[in-house]
Amino acid sequence: MAAVRIQQKVQQQQQVQRTPKKKQKRVVRFTLGEKIVLVAFVAFALYSSVTIVSNQFTMYHVNKEVQQLQATIQEQEKRNRDLYVQVQELSTYERILAKAKELGLTLNENNVKVVQD
Repeated sequence: MAAVRIQQKVQQQQQVQRTPKKKQKRVVRFTLGEKIVLVAFVAFALYSSVTIVSNQFTMYHVNKEVQQLQATIQEQEKRNRDLYVQVQELSTYERILAKAKELGLTLNENNVKVVQD
């Protein structure tokens, strides 16, 4: 009789082992507060990303304007240097004397006043 009971217990254990255990599905439920925090986090992340992209776009345009202004300044400085050289060439003593003689003026040494910078 003991052998029959042992055999029945072994059969029951084999049946229990053969039947697959069903895994219970855990349903995750969020509370209202957790949902609000999640929505606030997503909204903040979206706002931050839009703000960063907007700032980068603005910085790009400002840098582009700065480069254009620097190019304009360099062109103007070159023109100024060229004009300065031209003024130096046109204000030589020999040229002024030649122009004065061309216009019929004469050099009177007694009327000459020296002006220094």
